[in-house]
Amino acid sequence: MREGVLAVLMVFLSVQATMAGNFPISEDTETCLACHRSLNPGIVADWERGRMAKITPRAARSMIQKKRRVSFGEVPEKLAGVSVGCAECHTLNPEKHGDTFEHDGYQVHVVVTPEDCATCHPVERQQYSENLMSHAYGNLQNNPVYRDLVNSVNGFQSFEDMKTTYKMPDHETDADSCFYCHGTVVKVTSMETRDAAEGQMSFPVLSGWPNQGVGRINPDGSKGACTACHTRHQFSIEMARRPHTCSECHKGPDVPAYSVYTVSKHGNIYAALGKGKTWHFNTVPWTVGKDFSAPTCATCHVSLIASKAGKIIAERTHRMNDRIAWRIMGLIYAHPRLKSADTTLVRNKAGLALPTELTGEPVMKYVIDAREQDSRRKTMKAVCLSCHSSGWVDGQFARFENTIKTTNEMTRTATKIMLSAWEKGAAKGLAQKDSIFNEAIEKKWVEQWLFFANSTRYASAMVGADYGAFANGRWYMSKNIQEMTDWLEFKLNEQK
Repeated sequence: MREGVLAVLMVFLSVQATMAGNFPISEDTETCLACHRSLNPGIVADWERGRMAKITPRAARSMIQKKRRVSFGEVPEKLAGVSVGCAECHTLNPEKHGDTFEHDGYQVHVVVTPEDCATCHPVERQQYSENLMSHAYGNLQNNPVYRDLVNSVNGFQSFEDMKTTYKMPDHETDADSCFYCHGTVVKVTSMETRDAAEGQMSFPVLSGWPNQGVGRINPDGSKGACTACHTRHQFSIEMARRPHTCSECHKGPDVPAYSVYTVSKHGNIYAALGKGKTWHFNTVPWTVGKDFSAPTCATCHVSLIASKAGKIIAERTHRMNDRIAWRIMGLIYAHPRLKSADTTLVRNKAGLALPTELTGEPVMKYVIDAREQDSRRKTMKAVCLSCHSSGWVDGQFARFENTIKTTNEMTRTATKIMLSAWEKGAAKGLAQKDSIFNEAIEKKWVEQWLFFANSTRYASAMVGADYGAFANGRWYMSKNIQEMTDWLEFKLNEQK
């Protein structure tokens, strides 16, 4: 009984100290700050502005359930009563980190990983590990189809004797391109000695660094980077909730989510009103109609959403597909979401690591069933219904799923043209064990689904109509089919 009262008192004192602005900083973090305030003032200033510098894990855990931003049951006593600073993150789990090195008497690692963040955020880490994003590196690098696509994009080309040849891209080019967002493999290649104010010091040299891609393979073996959304060293929930953060990887023609959002009605409301004092991006839970007036990416896919009456509309999740029934981007055809986030496990009848056949039929063994699709659809609709009537929402979803059908059909038409080119010898394909991405008709085929069909589906899902019409939308799908047909006719006439 006495111990229980003492524990409650400790929590109360911790919360009071936090509210009073007295943030207890550990001696270890004070040691870090003594040097890094002058060496890296921007990093320290960001950390000081962040929430983790201003609250202890014990105080964070004392919040009522729906207001908590942490999910641990117990945290080590050494960490519970101090703010989360340099040492609390960069000296955690040193035995697991391949990048751990001796630094001023401490065992320090450079890369803070989801495994480290799991000390206070275990539920979020577990959810993220089951998320497509955490497998983004492997799904690109270890899927032969998509590795071939990467080579065709990043490879160096030369022209001799009226022919172009490809040379494999180097690691730095990949890291500066596709793997900037998908993530790199970060590992220690050597140690180097540098001159410092305190004398010579040794530091690890990392390959695949810098990188904060969503599927980064870390030196402790974990996958992902929380800093892709909660950028160092402030780790702001506001930043993760604003659409600009998502735009870093979801803006181009292959994943035009942000571009579509900016021209949608939701994006219009955000641009006009979202920077005013009536919008609050730091509150938990996030209350619709009180904290914000139109959704951002996080509203629909991640955040804990509540009504003004306190009813939970959608639970917070870091498994981004929890509210998504369809996969609409990145793959040849839109299809029901995969059961596993690891797409390298998938094989279609042709032996390709694809969840659909080249003719569009989903490989049912690997995708979620109709019941699970309906459950996810209802979860997403609940968010929509907080602002719209059921008639509006049902109509929008019906329109979107019709767009999935029509864009898949337009992609199927383009695929038939390409298959015909392979069969008639106008291009080399699977039968010749050639790349399926290195000839003109194949590149146009890729544009049909990777750019134009994707754009049309995003426009339908997010109500950004022009991107489904003329800005990489239906016009370009139609135009592309005609150009593929003309190309094939030209090549076949050339063979006569």
